[in-house]
Amino acid sequence: MTDMITPDLVRLDADLGGDKPAVIESLAGIVASAGRTTRADLLVADTMAREETSPTGLPGGIAIPHCRTAAVEVPTLAFARLSPTVEFGAKDGPADLAFLIAAPAGGDATHLKVLTQLARALVKKEFTDGLRAARTPEEVVALVNSVVSVEPAGARVAAAATVAAPAAAAPAETRGAAARRTIVAVTACPTGIAHTYMAAESLERAAAKAGVDIHVETQGSAGATPLHAATIANASAVIFACDVGVRDRSRFAGLPMVSSGVKRAIDDPDGMIADALRYAEDPGAPRVEGTAGDAAADATHGGESWGGRARRILMTGVSYMIPFVAAGGLLIALGFLFAGYEVAKDGIGSDIVANNGLFDLPDLDELGLSHALFNSPLMAYLGSLMFVLGGAAFGFLVPALSGYIAFAIADRPGLAPGFVMGAVALIVNSGFLGGIVGGVLAGIVAHWIAGWKVPKWSRGLMPVLVIPLLTTLVVGFVMIVVLGKPLNNLMKNLNDGLNSMSGGSIILLGVVLGLMMAFDMGGPLNKVAYAFATTGLATAATQTGAPTELKVMAAVMLAGMVPPLALALATVVRPGLFSPAEKENGKAAWALGASFITEGAIPFAAADPFRVIPSIMAGSALTGALAMGMGVTLRAPHGGIFVLFAVDNVLGFFIALVAGVLLAAGLVLVLKSMGTSDADIATV
Repeated sequence: MTDMITPDLVRLDADLGGDKPAVIESLAGIVASAGRTTRADLLVADTMAREETSPTGLPGGIAIPHCRTAAVEVPTLAFARLSPTVEFGAKDGPADLAFLIAAPAGGDATHLKVLTQLARALVKKEFTDGLRAARTPEEVVALVNSVVSVEPAGARVAAAATVAAPAAAAPAETRGAAARRTIVAVTACPTGIAHTYMAAESLERAAAKAGVDIHVETQGSAGATPLHAATIANASAVIFACDVGVRDRSRFAGLPMVSSGVKRAIDDPDGMIADALRYAEDPGAPRVEGTAGDAAADATHGGESWGGRARRILMTGVSYMIPFVAAGGLLIALGFLFAGYEVAKDGIGSDIVANNGLFDLPDLDELGLSHALFNSPLMAYLGSLMFVLGGAAFGFLVPALSGYIAFAIADRPGLAPGFVMGAVALIVNSGFLGGIVGGVLAGIVAHWIAGWKVPKWSRGLMPVLVIPLLTTLVVGFVMIVVLGKPLNNLMKNLNDGLNSMSGGSIILLGVVLGLMMAFDMGGPLNKVAYAFATTGLATAATQTGAPTELKVMAAVMLAGMVPPLALALATVVRPGLFSPAEKENGKAAWALGASFITEGAIPFAAADPFRVIPSIMAGSALTGALAMGMGVTLRAPHGGIFVLFAVDNVLGFFIALVAGVLLAAGLVLVLKSMGTSDADIATV
């Protein structure tokens, strides 16, 4: 593996400029002069884009501007001891030590582990003191390599135990009968590397200062080594410093709990340790669910606000759902491109997959596949295969959302009932919102049942039998018997209202369809609009001319493409207004929007609904109206830009799309610029 840092990447007591951009540009120039990149401008741009999300200054005079970038092919560290010091946004003043950390865009697990080792070292005073005392670049390189060297896993763990947690190195000598308390902790951020491990290191050092033994499980990008059951059993309290759901949370059932975002563990580790010790002595302290603990304490969730908890629960569900959306939607779109839009009619795609093969290709004329790519039976077969696979993946979208929302509330016992409620949401035609309601109900009921006092002999049956069975019965009854009929009536009334507008009010119909497509991004209103379009398409797709049904299909598809494309554009124009996770989602949203996967906008709407949803609704409404007014027609039920062959008036198609995307993106940026960013968003 190429060394991450060499002497020619080090500058000591250097004047690299008077402000943060100048220092970053100088560090990128050092990387270029060392032969690590030929695109210093891209490295600067990617680093500054990350910097705009939140400052990278750390307490103690440290700055770690960093990014994932295509500008480098190997992990690279450039270091400067700054003279004069430069402000990087830390609360305690300017930085005199600056690391530029450049990770390849596709860095492997080894790269991630090396970077996490550096992240942990940066909060150790002995490490930063060594950097300040170094007399030559070679000394800096040796010091850095001593903490980021690639070693066998066992040796690295042993070394980390010795260096990172000195207070825990010899518990036998210092821990008499109840002389020392033990705390366990979990740290996790949604997408990054550094903060998960910096939080762990900060907690370890705060615990050492307080004379407390601590064991931290880092659920980060480089993987996690679960805490031993005996360690958890001997703990006095648990700290959750997480911005996503804790994996296997039930392991900590009954322990006094301190819970916050990962940022607090870095900024105030002493306070978290103090809270944990105080809770360990308090019989009424918040506790991890799974026992018949104090309900009021559970409600506080260890100091985590209800809003923060709701956001964490929803984002856990969405994060697990997105891969199903991306894989399924893109496969469906490619299926239309290869086999033609007819593959979706009357189960043709499924019949081809079931009855044909590579050596028994379908008859295009017999099946009416007049738009197969190159008029090829092989393309038709491959397209049918992709269409069926995509449909299968898409079928898990709502169950995955619902299942992992329930998982975030009740841990593993909530998973099965949550998935079932997601399937039930599809049965009662409640889509995205029904999945959320079903997942929340399943999680709450599973959490409640898990708190029952039961005999010891039956405890093993609770998570695998009793909780899933009773939760599925209770919540399933509510979803089907109580909510099913009202939702069906609502769907019918909305559909009737849309049909009444398809005459002279065709532009108004386009506005209404656009609003419905963007409002819940795959939920009931979105599905009603889409069903309204596809129902008419079944009889109109083979007609000549431009019947209204084909205009409706075009307006619905274009309006559904606007939200993800607009948000993708917004993350490019003003990246500083979005979190690192949102910027990553923005990259995927280009492809999702182009493929007519409106759900690509869900992560943005879930994180900031009051500014995002009105903006995308306005953009989609404009697109729907323009598409109707310009007479754009579409003979395919899905596919986005991959089914341009089925579009009449392609110019109008793109005019309507671009107008809506620009309006929605502009409104999002204006509204976000008027507010403040979320200071608690975990950053990479």
